Amino acid sequence: MAEPLTLILIGVIFLLAGAIKGVVGMGLPTVSLALLVLLLDLPTAMALILLPSFITNVWQAIVGGNWLAILRRSPEFFILATGGVWLGGHALGSVDPSLLSALLGFLIVLYGASGLANYRITIGPTQERPAGIVAGFVNGVLTGMTGSFAFPGVLYLKALGLKREELIQGMGILFTLSTIGLAISLQSNALLSTKLLVMSSVGLVPAVLGMMFGQRIRNRMSEIMFSRVFLAALVLLGVYIAVSSVIRFSG
Repeated sequence: MAEPLTLILIGVIFLLAGAIKGVVGMGLPTVSLALLVLLLDLPTAMALILLPSFITNVWQAIVGGNWLAILRRSPEFFILATGGVWLGGHALGSVDPSLLSALLGFLIVLYGASGLANYRITIGPTQERPAGIVAGFVNGVLTGMTGSFAFPGVLYLKALGLKREELIQGMGILFTLSTIGLAISLQSNALLSTKLLVMSSVGLVPAVLGMMFGQRIRNRMSEIMFSRVFLAALVLLGVYIAVSSVIRFSG
């Protein structure tokens, strides 16, 4: 079992990540992974996010009543985003962990920078299916390699022109299915143990409490300002993870 200080830090990380998710509808896997890899190796960090990510994202996915319509609109996207995780997960046993951590840092920077630039694409009805196939497959493979669920899947969902609450619910569905795919991938690569699941449960309560707190303050603050500070912090954190991982690999 991990040292008490490590368990406390894991709890604090999930409390913070849950609060951010409650405000902006995303961020728990991204923030928790970005901070956990500062303490632990990437495969362990990926295993630790499973339970908090699954529970909070199921909650987000079912609240709102639009989950079935969203699934029916882009079934190929969600299927490939889930199945592609298994393929990407094979890199965990064959690629240097430092390189995968550097890739995680790069994806975090890319995600944060695209948000700060308010980068948006528009997908017409005739383009939804082919774009969903590509975005779903790429998102799944990258999830399997890094544990990051958001890129480019969130950009695709935004491009569909979903309403705010529908978008939040759509991201909850994507992250829930990606978590299931990640758990299967880690298990098939012998990277998921009972000990890690127990440690993952440590983050469950603070993640849920943080999400509840974040939802309470969502309508009481400037979400735009909060989002920009959050994205800027992600960029800086991603740069640090990428650079330190490359240095570790080179050394």
